Amino acid sequence: MTDELKAELKALEAMPDDRIDTSDAPAVTDWTGAQRGRFYRPTKHQLTLRLDADVVSWFKDAGDGYQTRINQVLRDYAERRGLQRVK
Repeated sequence: MTDELKAELKALEAMPDDRIDTSDAPAVTDWTGAQRGRFYRPTKHQLTLRLDADVVSWFKDAGDGYQTRINQVLRDYAERRGLQRVK
Protein backbone atom coordinates (compact mmCIF):
# COMPACT_ATOMS: atom_id res chain seq x y z
CA MET A 1 0.00 0.00 0.00
CA THR A 2 1.42 3.34 -1.02
CA ASP A 3 1.97 6.21 1.41
CA GLU A 4 -0.50 8.27 -0.63
CA LEU A 5 -3.22 5.64 -0.26
CA LYS A 6 -2.48 5.28 3.47
CA ALA A 7 -2.87 9.05 3.90
CA GLU A 8 -6.16 9.04 1.98
CA LEU A 9 -7.54 6.19 4.09
CA LYS A 10 -6.48 7.92 7.29
CA ALA A 11 -8.24 11.12 6.16
CA LEU A 12 -11.41 9.16 5.36
CA GLU A 13 -11.29 7.45 8.74
CA ALA A 14 -11.15 10.82 10.49
CA MET A 15 -13.95 12.31 8.37
CA PRO A 16 -17.56 12.21 9.63
CA ASP A 17 -19.68 9.74 7.64
CA ASP A 18 -22.00 12.44 6.29
CA ARG A 19 -19.05 14.21 4.61
CA ILE A 20 -17.88 11.16 2.64
CA ASP A 21 -19.01 11.26 -0.99
CA THR A 22 -20.49 7.87 -1.87
CA SER A 23 -22.39 9.07 -4.96
CA ASP A 24 -20.33 6.85 -7.27
CA ALA A 25 -21.06 3.72 -5.21
CA PRO A 26 -24.13 1.84 -6.46
CA ALA A 27 -26.85 1.08 -3.92
CA VAL A 28 -26.97 -2.62 -3.05
CA THR A 29 -30.53 -3.88 -2.89
CA ASP A 30 -30.04 -7.62 -3.47
CA TRP A 31 -28.30 -9.37 -0.56
CA THR A 32 -29.18 -12.95 -1.57
CA GLY A 33 -25.53 -13.92 -2.11
CA ALA A 34 -24.22 -12.18 1.01
CA GLN A 35 -22.21 -14.20 3.51
CA ARG A 36 -22.32 -13.19 7.17
CA GLY A 37 -18.94 -13.10 8.89
CA ARG A 38 -16.91 -13.62 5.73
CA PHE A 39 -14.39 -10.89 6.51
CA TYR A 40 -14.67 -10.56 10.29
CA ARG A 41 -14.64 -13.37 12.77
CA PRO A 42 -14.44 -12.37 16.41
CA THR A 43 -12.20 -14.40 18.67
CA LYS A 44 -14.27 -16.92 20.61
CA HIS A 45 -13.43 -18.50 23.95
CA GLN A 46 -14.81 -21.89 24.88
CA LEU A 47 -15.95 -22.00 28.48
CA THR A 48 -18.31 -23.75 30.84
CA LEU A 49 -21.21 -21.58 31.94
CA ARG A 50 -24.03 -22.57 34.26
CA LEU A 51 -27.40 -21.22 33.13
CA ASP A 52 -30.87 -21.94 34.45
CA ALA A 53 -32.48 -24.85 32.60
CA ASP A 54 -35.57 -22.85 31.63
CA VAL A 55 -33.43 -20.12 30.07
CA VAL A 56 -31.46 -22.64 27.98
CA SER A 57 -34.71 -24.38 26.95
CA TRP A 58 -36.20 -21.07 25.83
CA PHE A 59 -33.23 -20.36 23.56
CA LYS A 60 -33.11 -23.95 22.25
CA ASP A 61 -36.85 -23.96 21.51
CA ALA A 62 -36.26 -21.22 18.92
CA GLY A 63 -34.18 -23.68 16.86
CA ASP A 64 -30.60 -24.00 15.71
CA GLY A 65 -28.17 -21.23 16.58
CA TYR A 66 -29.16 -20.91 20.24
CA GLN A 67 -25.57 -20.31 21.35
CA THR A 68 -25.25 -17.48 18.82
CA ARG A 69 -28.50 -15.95 20.13
CA ILE A 70 -27.29 -16.19 23.73
CA ASN A 71 -24.02 -14.51 22.69
CA GLN A 72 -25.96 -11.71 20.93
CA VAL A 73 -28.16 -11.10 23.98
CA LEU A 74 -25.05 -10.87 26.18
CA ARG A 75 -23.31 -8.58 23.66
CA ASP A 76 -26.35 -6.26 23.45
CA TYR A 77 -26.45 -6.05 27.25
CA ALA A 78 -22.72 -5.36 27.53
CA GLU A 79 -22.76 -2.73 24.74
CA ARG A 80 -25.60 -0.86 26.45
CA ARG A 81 -23.31 -0.69 29.48
CA GLY A 82 -20.25 0.59 27.69
CA LEU A 83 -18.54 -2.39 26.03
CA GLN A 84 -16.50 -1.16 23.08
CA ARG A 85 -16.51 -3.69 20.24
CA VAL A 86 -13.03 -4.74 19.18
CA LYS A 87 -12.39 -3.67 15.57
